[in-house]
Amino acid sequence: MPALCRDCLTTFDHNGRCPTCRSPRVTRHAELFDLSIAHMDCDAFYASVEKRDNPDLQDKPVIIGGGRRGVVSTACYVARIKGVKSAMPMFQALKLCPDAVVVRPRFDAYVEASKAIRALMDELTPIVEPLSLDEAFMDLTGTARLHGAPPAVMLARLIKRMKDEIGLTGSIGLSHNKFLAKVASDLDKPRGFSIIGKEETTAFLRPKSVRLIWGIGPVAQESMSSAGIRTFDDLLRWDRRELHDRFGSMGERLYSLARGEDGRRISSHTPVKGLSNETTFNTDTADIDILDGHIWRMSEKVSARAKATNKAGRVVTLKLKSQDFKLISKRTSLHHPTQLADVIYRTARGLFDQVGNKGPYRLLGVGISQLTTDQEADLEGDLLDPDAGKRAKAEEAADRIREKFGKDAIIKGRALR
Repeated sequence: MPALCRDCLTTFDHNGRCPTCRSPRVTRHAELFDLSIAHMDCDAFYASVEKRDNPDLQDKPVIIGGGRRGVVSTACYVARIKGVKSAMPMFQALKLCPDAVVVRPRFDAYVEASKAIRALMDELTPIVEPLSLDEAFMDLTGTARLHGAPPAVMLARLIKRMKDEIGLTGSIGLSHNKFLAKVASDLDKPRGFSIIGKEETTAFLRPKSVRLIWGIGPVAQESMSSAGIRTFDDLLRWDRRELHDRFGSMGERLYSLARGEDGRRISSHTPVKGLSNETTFNTDTADIDILDGHIWRMSEKVSARAKATNKAGRVVTLKLKSQDFKLISKRTSLHHPTQLADVIYRTARGLFDQVGNKGPYRLLGVGISQLTTDQEADLEGDLLDPDAGKRAKAEEAADRIREKFGKDAIIKGRALR
């Protein structure tokens, strides 16, 4: 059985520890050196950046989020073991994990770390498709001759370099298509390296819940459950026509994924149509302060991604889903494209005010679209607003301060809600 030591990168073909460094961190698989489609997902990315930058947090449970009235953005694995989850109200998270250290998010630091990781991935292959700041697909087909090593070895080297050079860890999923690579990357976190080969695909998927399918939300899961579809084995009992008649175009996708088939190509040239961030609340809420705090944090995240990718958007969108699953989507066009968190927030909050508080809501999202380069962005804000220029300059100054001083990041008061 082909084997790879993830510590010293030795390859060998027998059981047991690495023969070179005696490490037990060995990955074995019959197709180890034949697969080339990968998904890399950083481990508790925001919390890991905070622990890296503040060694005093290393062994402590860390929650990224606002004050006691805020919500959890993410948490380290120590806190997750205690039951802390993203979008959970902070007071509830602290009941589950009272000894947790709450750290306010520093998006500039996360963007900087993301750029450093992306640079390492670009050295492996030009075909990198990022999904967010902390995860991306990679196609390493045909790179073995260039690097003098198969993709599995280069991926293990990538994770090792991330740890040694950037101080962050990640998990690798390696398979023969995008769907399975993403599933694999989540099988053994943190610091995982999981493989789903062609020969084992059907046997692997059959007993698994259809919740593994990326993009299948609560409504779709409920619809599938009512049809008696809870596992991939259930899904395999339906033919293509039945699935199409019951679920429409999604039925075609379900038919293919049930068999582990995914024809989507990884492309670094696919134009990004929009940048967005959304969250589903653990408990539906109509609290204006909580919703406003979410709109600001999401605007900051969208702004950070726009600045990291040198993008700006002309259209701002607000997405809401009520407790009865009714989707409300409002959008408006700006006079000039923007990447400023202040502009995105004020526009999204205006859209929310147009809707009126018809909550409680179970989901909230903010995004920008009709993207262009940041060279076309209005960096001065709305000229009809006399204070817009001052706020734009203040945001630019805050970005510079965060870039220089890291952990002394400036926090907006509304982020604490």
